[in-house]
Amino acid sequence: MKKMTIAVVSSTLLAAAAWAAHGLAQEPPAAGAANVPQPLALSTGAQAQLIEQGRYLATAADCIACHTAKGGKPYAGGVGIASPIGTIYSPNITPDKATGIGGYSFEAFDRAVRRGIAKDGSTLYPAMPFVSYAKMPPSDVKALYAYLMQDVAPVEQQNKATDIPWPLSMRWPLRFWRMAFAPDVVSDVAPGAADGVVARGRYLVEGPAHCGTCHTPRGLGLQEKALTDDSRLFLSGGVVDGYLAKNLRGDRKDGLGEWTPEQIVAFLRSGRNAHAAAFGGMAEVVGRSTQNMSDADLAAIAAYLKTLSPAHADGSALAADPAATQKLRAGTDRSNGALTFVDNCAACHRTSGSGYESTFPTLALGSVVNSDDPTSLIHIVLEGGRMPWTKAAPAQFGMPGFAERLTDRDIADVLTFVRSSWGNRAPAVSASEVAKVRKAVRAAPQPTRPENG
Repeated sequence: MKKMTIAVVSSTLLAAAAWAAHGLAQEPPAAGAANVPQPLALSTGAQAQLIEQGRYLATAADCIACHTAKGGKPYAGGVGIASPIGTIYSPNITPDKATGIGGYSFEAFDRAVRRGIAKDGSTLYPAMPFVSYAKMPPSDVKALYAYLMQDVAPVEQQNKATDIPWPLSMRWPLRFWRMAFAPDVVSDVAPGAADGVVARGRYLVEGPAHCGTCHTPRGLGLQEKALTDDSRLFLSGGVVDGYLAKNLRGDRKDGLGEWTPEQIVAFLRSGRNAHAAAFGGMAEVVGRSTQNMSDADLAAIAAYLKTLSPAHADGSALAADPAATQKLRAGTDRSNGALTFVDNCAACHRTSGSGYESTFPTLALGSVVNSDDPTSLIHIVLEGGRMPWTKAAPAQFGMPGFAERLTDRDIADVLTFVRSSWGNRAPAVSASEVAKVRKAVRAAPQPTRPENG
């Protein structure tokens, strides 16, 4: 691989940058392609059960997220997936034979989902997390196939070609990426309740729900640095779409060490708990996927996550400190960070930093606030955010963006204040870090301030 030309290496690595979505990200199938699917030979009752199983797996995997364009038909594709080399558009995975996957046999579907190999033999973009789906047994893939083929309405909608220029658009180097980073597919049955709650949770997290796709850091080849909990890097946090997908391991400062299993379930069910609120991509995951999973499976996920050891050696808990609250209430802290907080944040998050549970998230001792990487905090201050609407918590609260109200220095100062108050201990934020995120997320330019006369 080291002997490849620079162009080929760039094609291999940068094309992998489209990892953030999931779906059968491939070119439209060749016209007149053979390999017509054969119906599954099952009784009516068994077939209905298989389809329902597939519907549930599609929900757990949040397939609809990347295969349904805004205002479009379900699973008809067309979602633009941004990457450093251009845009990849998710394909139509409805059972339409002309433009969708209606011509896929189960074997062809299985190769695409679990091995990342398209019907024509080319490698799929790692936008589709086949490295996680490799852990799904054939029985679950068969259920997903039955659901898409027999319960999803066919939609005749042509797939969009990628906006990736040549030579970066070449597919063949991706074969080497797959050979280097994709695991072997499993052949046994997926863990069920009889195999233990933790085993079921591990399967869901590592397999269909592909949590590592966002929550595991990436290597130089943009591959997940770990695919299982054999490594402490697994689920230790990663940056996605301008947000930090938080550490899900047992760290007490910035992970789930202080979260109870019940609080993890509450977060996955409603998008909020006493520690945090879902925002960015996670709010969409909760809204479309996890809130619709069974109580047993959410409990299994929580049980498994609580078995993960801390990613970092320093696992000491944070301790509340009332000093910042006292200074804010007395008006003795005249720093720009404190004054900016009082003017823009205190009404919702309170001078104690405790917020209002299930309404405005706490800033005091919060794991997101205390992450070393401030990307998420900068992003949400710039552009705001909105909690997901869920059946468990139908009230949808939001936070406005401050990109046009606060300068990079103001945001850096207020976040530094927050990350060092009420017992929080996280590194200071610089104006250059804010400027970098502002540019990356294409937020409004910072306001200009008149010169002090």
